Order: sequence, then structure tokens, then C-alpha cells
Amino acid sequence: MFVGHAALAFAIVGSVAVARGWATERALTLAVVAGAFAALPDVDMVYALVGVAGATGSDALAVAGAFWSTGNVVHRAVTHSLVLALPVALLAALRVVDTRAARTLSVALAVLLVALVAAVGGSLAALITLLFVLGAATVATVAGHYGEVSAPEALVAALVGLLSHPFGDLFTGEPPAMLYPLDAALVTERVALAADPTLHLLAAFGIELGTVWAAVAVVCLATGLRPAAAVSPRATLGAGYAASVLLIPAPTLDLSYPFVFSVLGVGLVGVLPRVRLVGDRRGPTVEPPDWFGAGLTGLSAITVAWLAYTVAYVIV
Repeated sequence: MFVGHAALAFAIVGSVAVARGWATERALTLAVVAGAFAALPDVDMVYALVGVAGATGSDALAVAGAFWSTGNVVHRAVTHSLVLALPVALLAALRVVDTRAARTLSVALAVLLVALVAAVGGSLAALITLLFVLGAATVATVAGHYGEVSAPEALVAALVGLLSHPFGDLFTGEPPAMLYPLDAALVTERVALAADPTLHLLAAFGIELGTVWAAVAVVCLATGLRPAAAVSPRATLGAGYAASVLLIPAPTLDLSYPFVFSVLGVGLVGVLPRVRLVGDRRGPTVEPPDWFGAGLTGLSAITVAWLAYTVAYVIV
């Protein structure tokens, strides 16, 4: 649910900004910053590359398995802590302030966080924390320089992104260590959306699609773009994905790759050019889709494919 985290934070901040009547560019800028912070906790998956490098063979499923099994050694711990989210958001806000004192304080806060985690979780956890705080500082610096985001705005965007991320992980895998470094658990079990493991995965995938559509709705409200006019009829081709219920293993959290990769591949119909047949000597014309139409058509095709597969799975 990497995309879902960013889309949810984007939708939350963007909808509030639009509702308050902020200018389109300002509203979308803050929404993008919040989305970037929401994606940041998954920086801990960088460690998964160690497993990929050590994977033997060229089988895609084996590589994917090595990626997740290695990444889960550190995933959803340090970077998914609600406790650490607060000082990291403060560090991000300090990076926006263009004074020597603020920069010095942000560095001191970063060093303190890394040292604290090193004392509690060891060198690997400290390394992940270092990447985490460097990522937060980078996002804030870019937002302040190019987006002219103020310190209070950076603080709010960071809090929304960092605090919302762990809750999105409650539907997949092991619950995050939300109270790290405290020796306590806020949530001990994954939220079950269905007793059937395949229906649970399909429901979780539907939630992620919902967050993406919410982000699209915010963009349309802010810009006045009309999504219905941008979606090509080709999106209905996604219904044919229902046949894959007979071709791929029933997806679960333990074996989701065949379903996820193939259903996302359906979205490629969005980038197909539009061919128009004309009745003069010029012959047919080929029109490449615009980015908005391509994106919405692809997203619509994926949504149709997900619905079709879910219906087919229930029937079959």
C-alpha cells in the first residue's frame, strides 16, 4: 500500500485546503508535501535490497519473497512510530526556517534521535533512523525552497503524513510498532476485513484504490478538471481481467504478487494512443493521450479489473 499512504495524506491535506478556499497551486503544493511525508516511513524497505542482492536465481516470485522477508526485519518499526513522528515532524519544520540557529537545532535533534534508537534497537535500527531523518530533512528543504512552504505548514503536513501512515498498515501484514521505542503495543493484531484471506486482500486493495480516487477528487475540485470527460471507453477492457481468476493463484497476503502485478498491468491501456479513422486521403490519425486522460483511464481500468475479479472470485 505504498501509493495509498501518499494518496490518503494528499487527500486529507488537499481537501482541507480546498475547503478553506486556498489557491489551487497552494492547496496542491501542501497536499504533495503531505503525500511525500506519508511515503517516507517506507524508507526502511531500503534494507530489503540486501535480500534482493542475495537472492539466487531469476524467478520473480523468489526475488519478491527475498525482498519482503529481508525488509520485514526492520519494516514497520522505527519509521512507523507515532512517538518518533512528533520530533521528526519538528525537525522538518526547523529545516524550513532559514536561520543558523534553526539548522543547528535540527541537526542536534537528528543526532539525538539516532543516538536514542541506537541505544534501544542497535546499529541497524540507528541506520534506518538516520535515513528517516535525512529523508524528512530533504523533503522539508525541497518544500521550503521550491514550494515556499512555511515552518507551520511543513509541521502540519509532516504530522499528517507520518501519523496517518501506520494506520494504513493495519490491514496488511504485522501491525506497526506504533509506540516504538516504548516496550508496548498500541495494536497487536491485523484488522481483518474478511474471514477469507483472498477477500481480505481484495478488500485491502479496494481501500487503496479508494484513497487514490479520493486524491483524484481533490485534484479535480481544486483545478476544475472533469474526470468523466477524461476517461476513455477503453477502461471497460478491464472487465476482461475476470478471466484471470482461472489463470493465477488466488491472491492472499502471503502470495499477492501475481495478482497485484497483473492487475496493475491492466492500467497500461491508459497510455495507448487513440486512433481515429477519417474519410479523406489523410487516412487514420493517431492521437497520444494527455497525462490526465491516460492516468484516469488507467486507474479506471484497474478499478474495473478489481471489481470484475472480485465478482468472478465470489461466483467461482
